[in-house]
Amino acid sequence: MKTGMRLSWRAGLGFAVGAAVLFAVAPVALSDFRLSLLAKYLCLAMVAVGIGLAWGRGGLLTLGQGVFFGLGGYAMAMHMKLADAGPGEMPDFMQLYGQLDALPWWWRPFANPAFALPATVLLPMLVAFLLGSLVFRRRVRGAYFAILSQALAAAMAILLIGQQGTTGGTNGLTDFQGFFGYDLDDPVNQRMVYFIVAGVLLLLLALCRQLMQSRYGELLVAVRDSEERVRFLGYDPANVKLVAYVTAAGMAGLAGALFVPAVGIINPALIGIVPSIEFVIGVAVGGRASLLGPVLGAVAVAWARTTLSEEFPAAWTYLQGLLFVLVVAFLPGGLASVARLVRRRRRPPPDPAPVSPAPVLTQEVTA
Repeated sequence: MKTGMRLSWRAGLGFAVGAAVLFAVAPVALSDFRLSLLAKYLCLAMVAVGIGLAWGRGGLLTLGQGVFFGLGGYAMAMHMKLADAGPGEMPDFMQLYGQLDALPWWWRPFANPAFALPATVLLPMLVAFLLGSLVFRRRVRGAYFAILSQALAAAMAILLIGQQGTTGGTNGLTDFQGFFGYDLDDPVNQRMVYFIVAGVLLLLLALCRQLMQSRYGELLVAVRDSEERVRFLGYDPANVKLVAYVTAAGMAGLAGALFVPAVGIINPALIGIVPSIEFVIGVAVGGRASLLGPVLGAVAVAWARTTLSEEFPAAWTYLQGLLFVLVVAFLPGGLASVARLVRRRRRPPPDPAPVSPAPVLTQEVTA
């Protein structure tokens, strides 16, 4: 009981500190440009939270989260484009390319925010449910699952590039003017978007912690460690893994939806193989087995990519790969494990147990 109360107290304190940093310190200490960059990093951190749940707890190496990130991003971008164009009008890029005479039928529902907003989360979750049901029930796991998810990301990017008239092709969707009636060129509204992103990230962290601390979280770890034993106990490992996979997909879709107003663009280059691998690298660097590790790792890797790529544009990719190799080889638990190692070294060694003297055996001597 005392241990649980202590952990809850520490978690509450951690959320309070995180909220203070995101809502009080960052807006004051950072310029508008740096704050918009932080909003972008926090969107990537949302994807990392879901990967930490699926990979860190469930052992599902998801190399295709860019697909769900893109589905949520394009759903939000389509709504924003239709809102900018006005009722009954086609988006500007469709008029520019001149390949269509009317708005495609599958674009029309996204004009309604009551459809577009839930679709940013439910559409990625639906795709993940269909894919996961086929994969997990056939007991596809390990490297085969990772390769399959990566191939899905590549197929998604190729599909979007080939549909230039309806998806913008390589350029994607950009040049957004408003966000639910708010002018995105106004710095005040840009800060509002940042606060929304920060608040959603904290909510996702709270949700993920609740899942990890619940009975389901224990069952997910059991499936990761010994799937056959869990099946012998009467549980279906496919359903357990499917819940984690679908939840991670929903988080990635929500991150993509908020990425669009925060950054102002969504294109195939943001959802292909390379971005999906970068998501995993950030989680590995931060520590996939912890709650905050994926968030800190994703923000750190994204910040390093922005900073170092300006100084070393040709060598940054190699530096990123080297960072991943070093973490996997010498720090498998990620940066989050450093604090645990420090605490263990500072902790005094336990007192040795007292050794009782051996009993003296006496033998009665008879005359």
